[in-house]
Amino acid sequence: MTRGSKRAVTWLGALLLALMAMAATAEPVEEVTGTLGAVGSDTLAGLMLRWGERLGERYPGIRLQLQASGSASAPAALIAGTTRLGPMSRPMTEDEREAFVERYGYPPLELEIARDALVVVVHRHNPLESLRLDELDAIFSDTRRCGAESAIDRWSQLGVALPGDRIVLHGRNVASGTHGQFRRDTLCNGHFRLRLNEHPGSAAVVAAVAAEPSAIGYAGLNHLTASVRAVAQRDARGRLHRPGPETVHSGDYPLTRDLYLYVNLPPGGVLPGPEQAFIDLVLSPEGQETVEEIGFVSLSEAVRERQQAWFGRGEPAD
Repeated sequence: MTRGSKRAVTWLGALLLALMAMAATAEPVEEVTGTLGAVGSDTLAGLMLRWGERLGERYPGIRLQLQASGSASAPAALIAGTTRLGPMSRPMTEDEREAFVERYGYPPLELEIARDALVVVVHRHNPLESLRLDELDAIFSDTRRCGAESAIDRWSQLGVALPGDRIVLHGRNVASGTHGQFRRDTLCNGHFRLRLNEHPGSAAVVAAVAAEPSAIGYAGLNHLTASVRAVAQRDARGRLHRPGPETVHSGDYPLTRDLYLYVNLPPGGVLPGPEQAFIDLVLSPEGQETVEEIGFVSLSEAVRERQQAWFGRGEPAD
């Protein structure tokens, strides 16, 4: 053996010993296994499933089972004890909270997991640029509580010339948190028109609008496609506010909202391994990168760190 070969063998031996020493002193990785159940929002279904995929890459023994029946299904499932995790595109109502407290003796833990915006969409060939709040109300409701003097039934009333002049309405069904927020923020708590075509998901609303040039609808920001156009919101001064990450963060776009994950966790309690691993991922930088990939808006670092501290996973933000 040459002198160079001996040096190489000595170097490799030293490297092997060092690696063995590191392995001996490293903390063992905890194996987390089990089925992770979640019941709730259709709006959050894509994001929840993507988080589930990433969690499975990290912990192959965890499997996510998601039932996306609408935000209204989350409180019922949490109260019934069929799930510990309830994703919702709206906050729980007082009645839902009280029912949970009556069942368990403590309130559900409310986590903000992403930000979103409701977007009014028209067919891609529709030239409509913007709408005021009272105009939206006059299009979608019979009650016109936002101040419009008369109903808007035809595109020509908005200065838009289309072969099919009558406006065709599309929206979400009553189980959806998106339906509830649009009713509250855009109809001033009025009532939708009976001729509104209701759909179980935002993707279905967008597809329906894309297929009909005289249609208008509303959906979540992350469901925009090239087949539809987002209509800007026009305020009382005539300024246009377009939906996007910057205007959602700044609050300039009026139809923004937080997206939630409600958790059944007693005060001072500890979650089972799969649920805790899922929440750790959601509030991590990797989890919030996934939020952006899906088309939502990520949490601020301060919000993320504050919520991590609730589980002893971080320091409270200043």
